[in-house]
Amino acid sequence: MPDCIFCGIAAGELPAAIVSDKPRTLAFRDINPQAPVHVLIIPREHHPHLAALSAAEDDLLGDLVEHAREVAETEGISEEGYRVVFNTGRNGGQTVDHVHAHLLGGRAMSWPPG
Repeated sequence: MPDCIFCGIAAGELPAAIVSDKPRTLAFRDINPQAPVHVLIIPREHHPHLAALSAAEDDLLGDLVEHAREVAETEGISEEGYRVVFNTGRNGGQTVDHVHAHLLGGRAMSWPPG
């Protein structure tokens, strides 16, 4: 997608603080962190939201979740716990139309989030 910021990051055309790079997914630090650890994990392939990604027939969603788990380990938050959030659609808080998981940790997470 030509105007998609996350596609630009995945293609190496836009800067990002890369945490982990895999063939099908990419993890980078959020520019507006909501926790001490706030990493976004995206598929390199463009899918506008979680529903579209879950309809993909090649288990890309599974790869994305596995990448989040790996980043949680390398960031040192896997033992104490962390949150993985997918915002879907405008009412769900999605601000970039490229599916992405928010990996949040490094502090106790409140419920409801915020």
